[in-house]
Amino acid sequence: MVWKPHVTVAAIIERDQHFLVVEEHTDHGRAFNQPAGHLEAGESLLDAVKREVREETARDFEPEALVAVQLWRKSEQHPQFLRFCFTGSVSGQHMDRQLDSDIIATHWLTRNQLAANPDTLRSPLVLLSIDAYLAGQRHPLSLLQTFLDLA
Repeated sequence: MVWKPHVTVAAIIERDQHFLVVEEHTDHGRAFNQPAGHLEAGESLLDAVKREVREETARDFEPEALVAVQLWRKSEQHPQFLRFCFTGSVSGQHMDRQLDSDIIATHWLTRNQLAANPDTLRSPLVLLSIDAYLAGQRHPLSLLQTFLDLA
């Protein structure tokens, strides 16, 4: 059997020291996370993060930089995730768009509000990503190159 990590994307969106997060249903109850999700077949990483933000927040996302590439596994019994975390900006909310079915609501929360209840975070990557962002960690999007269907 071939082993493959789950490839995911996430978006750090900050406004006035508040971060756009989604409150979502998980197998373990409600949790807060950055807008995030899985890379789909035939999709670039940038297209994936734009789609995930749109599906989970009803906002249009424009990636500006790569904050981190993170390999994470909760324990040996859990799958590994290769997560590409971006930062950028969002434009207006489209009230006519329906959010993904597992999304309860979107919130603008400070880092301290999120850190005050670590058990409500989807994973430790939520705060680790925000901390990397706040430390000024940014990498150019030109690092990412897509060569789908290149002959």
